Amino acid sequence: MIPVRQILTPEDLDQFLKSPACSEIVGFLNALNESVIGVKTTDTIEESAIIQQLMQLLESIKQTNTDVKPFETNSRFGNPAFRDFYDKCEEMLPVWLAEFVPAEHVEEVSKYAQDSFGNRRRIDYGTGHELNFLIFLLCLHKLALVTADDFKALVIHVFFKYVEVMRSLQMSYWLEPAGSHGVWGLDDYQFLPFLFGAGQLRTHKHLRPKSIHNPEVLDEFSKDYIYFECVRFVNSIKTGSIRWHSPMLDDISSAKSWEKVNLGMVKMFRAEVIGKLPIMQHFMFGSLVSFSGGNISGVAAHGAEDCDHGCGGHTPVYAFGQEFPDCCGIKVPSAIAASQAGNEVSTEPRNAFTRPIPFD
Repeated sequence: MIPVRQILTPEDLDQFLKSPACSEIVGFLNALNESVIGVKTTDTIEESAIIQQLMQLLESIKQTNTDVKPFETNSRFGNPAFRDFYDKCEEMLPVWLAEFVPAEHVEEVSKYAQDSFGNRRRIDYGTGHELNFLIFLLCLHKLALVTADDFKALVIHVFFKYVEVMRSLQMSYWLEPAGSHGVWGLDDYQFLPFLFGAGQLRTHKHLRPKSIHNPEVLDEFSKDYIYFECVRFVNSIKTGSIRWHSPMLDDISSAKSWEKVNLGMVKMFRAEVIGKLPIMQHFMFGSLVSFSGGNISGVAAHGAEDCDHGCGGHTPVYAFGQEFPDCCGIKVPSAIAASQAGNEVSTEPRNAFTRPIPFD
């Protein structure tokens, strides 16, 4: 079954937030979060066969990124070579997934995996795409391919590997921040690494949320805790105080404990990711994650790109009642692209921790 869109109106979203599907998603996230409390990224964690297969899948995707070189361009917006990468993954994902996913579910599971790497037309990436990777993992759990015993490795190894792959794509193709959230997000792209990272730190006896302001702490502990690694990455591509370039992270650092940060982020996920119509109107439901909402007919229900206000050409599918469709927002070049502006565009995938840029 090919997943289709079901959320079109605020009423659809309200219905979804009260549905078993929503409870299932939040419950799965909570279970993953609980599994990594007090666990370091560098801890030795046993990998089952399915975890090894997922790690190999992500390595194959990363190799595809290496093989598909970015085009030489003077634009600081998304590199069109991303579409070639996307098409190659779309072709190969069903083949790769067929090695461990039952044949009758390959098409459905492939769709969530494909949508987790960004939007082909807009060449952008954000929390909605990250959500698709979470649902991809949930589908594997519902198919009994992943068990609760795998959850720790699923976060520490698989999900963190996914973040690494996305960093590589962001560096190579200069993916734009989806929805123009930019500085008002935890970073320009990700949310869940901060949530899981706060979970890792919940039982730490000495490190506190305010520790993100100490460069020595970031350098020493970023290899053990992804929260610090994410802050370090943001600092590497933006100059100036974190109070200016990442005010939400700065606000969160005033919390008294990591437990408060972690539980607050779970609530924030429900309110700011799955509770936002501009994100969920693009989300698709199938047989594994099922919900019946608005009736969207034809191509639009199956994910036709994207909106009718300058970022694509299709029948409008943005939420009823919006004065202006905000599903895509204003196109904003990535900070990564800006940090490399003025440098000669390389034909090799670009490395993280490039020259920082001024926030302004």
